[in-house]
Amino acid sequence: MFVRGPSGPLFFCHYNQIVSIRAKLPILKSLSTRHSARLYAAEIIKYIGPGFLVTVGFIDPGNWASNMVAGSTFGYRLLWVVSLSTIMLIVIQHNAAHLGIATGLCLAEAATLYFPRWASRLLLWSAIGASISTLLAEILGAAIGLNMLVGLPTKWGALLGAVFATYLLLSNSYRRTERWIIGFVGLIGLSFLFELALVRVDWAQAAVSWVRPNVPYGSMLVVMSVLGAVVMPHNIFLHSEVIQSRQWNTKDESTIRKQLNYEFVDTLVSMIVGWAINSAMILVAASVFFASGIEVSDLAMAKAALEPMLGSLASGVFATALILSGLSSSITAAMASGSVFAGMYGEPFDIRDPHSRAGVYIGVFCALAVVLLLRNELWALVISQAVLSVQLPWTLLALILLTSKQKVMGKFANSLLENVVLWLMWATVSFLNVKLLFSLITG
Repeated sequence: MFVRGPSGPLFFCHYNQIVSIRAKLPILKSLSTRHSARLYAAEIIKYIGPGFLVTVGFIDPGNWASNMVAGSTFGYRLLWVVSLSTIMLIVIQHNAAHLGIATGLCLAEAATLYFPRWASRLLLWSAIGASISTLLAEILGAAIGLNMLVGLPTKWGALLGAVFATYLLLSNSYRRTERWIIGFVGLIGLSFLFELALVRVDWAQAAVSWVRPNVPYGSMLVVMSVLGAVVMPHNIFLHSEVIQSRQWNTKDESTIRKQLNYEFVDTLVSMIVGWAINSAMILVAASVFFASGIEVSDLAMAKAALEPMLGSLASGVFATALILSGLSSSITAAMASGSVFAGMYGEPFDIRDPHSRAGVYIGVFCALAVVLLLRNELWALVISQAVLSVQLPWTLLALILLTSKQKVMGKFANSLLENVVLWLMWATVSFLNVKLLFSLITG
């Protein structure tokens, strides 16, 4: 894991010598005493980064597919799902960061430490499955983008994208990775601002749709896909990992509270950026495709349809942004897989550690194998996001159980209001999953 030394640069701190997970807690406390807290108003800039690692996860190719289907099939009517899921995401991701800041443990480590072995293994392996499902969408999306832009066959594009994303992760520290991610997010955002400027949006109808729930007939799978594409299980694990890696759990209570506030600003800004980009995807799809009676059946079709309507430059921007989205989100999903696998052994994510590397390889290679066997690419993307929504209640349940306990969090355990809000969100996600299952059974 990373800690900040007296001279400023980041260095790795290994836990290979720790025999017991519980023995790690006093060591973390001793680490926190080696540097004093220095928080100024300008220091909030140092907190920008972890939230954008999460943001890139929910503007990934799976989101593109879900949003394109939502906008082209149902117009503006499913914009409310983006709003609801983003609000949920802000609360949930802040709670995950809360765990990392207050305890110095990521969610995977905390689950291994505080849950029975069978429960923690079941949770963490399902989380790795969610990371694989996410990576499937990321790798496939980058491959589709490469095919659109330069005509590279999808299978070769998937292999190239997987190798490049893995190399980028294996050869960079958190801070360098964060800079790459923030750059990618900025370029993707600018791409969709460009696309949005070219279309005619019914802003009055969009404004209503952002806040008024509407579940058109046959839309339940798409609703759950959009929800799962925004509130993603692997991002909950990832956020707690990146936060705890900075070892902000210092000895001073007031300092920790300031850190929590600064982290909330990072989360809030990042999630709003993600909400805007996801909304822009649906707005473009609704304004271009739904308005013309075109139901998008694959992302290549979306690019082909954009070209005669908006010009070749717009379609090129679309393909380029899709590549950037796939590559950047592949990095974060692979990092999450490595973090969860390392957490099974009571270790923080350290790309030089064999357990972290094994988790990365498991995620990337399993996803790549599935991609190479796929036939219907668009619906593979949509279903992969729906799979995330099915796993989400279990990750959310684990997070709530951990952050509500004083045994885990001490005086930073959730307040009654926080617990009520989190349990309501868990109930909402669980209800929607049951409704999805019922809609699939009844046809």
